[in-house]
Amino acid sequence: MPVQSVLVRDASVHFSLLQQYLTLLKKYPILTKSVTSGILSALANLLSQILEARKKARHDAATEIDSAGAARYAIFGLLFTGPLSHYFYQLMEVWMPTTDRYCLVKRLLLDRLFFAPAFLLLFYFVMTVLEAKGWSDFERKMKSSYWTALKMNWKVWTPFQFVNVNFVPVQFRVLFANVIAFFWYAYLASVRK
Repeated sequence: MPVQSVLVRDASVHFSLLQQYLTLLKKYPILTKSVTSGILSALANLLSQILEARKKARHDAATEIDSAGAARYAIFGLLFTGPLSHYFYQLMEVWMPTTDRYCLVKRLLLDRLFFAPAFLLLFYFVMTVLEAKGWSDFERKMKSSYWTALKMNWKVWTPFQFVNVNFVPVQFRVLFANVIAFFWYAYLASVRK
């Protein structure tokens, strides 16, 4: 089979997948974004674990893949990231339409100063519950790493969120953020000691 026909066939498959995704997005926007978030979150967690396991294997330390950890990320993406992000981005369009003066800055500030801290707090709480841990574990986690994680979130995610909330079409914002998160998890796993 000639290379050109393979490329054309691959392009048509990708185009039909995109068309199917857009159709699902129009018919079932929240469900589509939620399922996408769940799948990408689980895959990102698995990728992170695999990269970390490979790094430890070089130092003769065996590490098992935690499928329950990936399931927790999938649940959080499905039940929280997808729906909450969908509604937040929809409300942002109503509260701060592109016709507003300084909407670029206002949107970014709303996302970074309101949504990011609240979402991170929710993430910590839900993950503690999904890990079947108690309130004292949640408090310990909050005291030991919430502020550090929030500062890292602001430092790393702000440029991506500026693009996302101002230039990505509203129906693709959850997908855009999840794709960036996928690569962010891989990066974190590669630099973790």
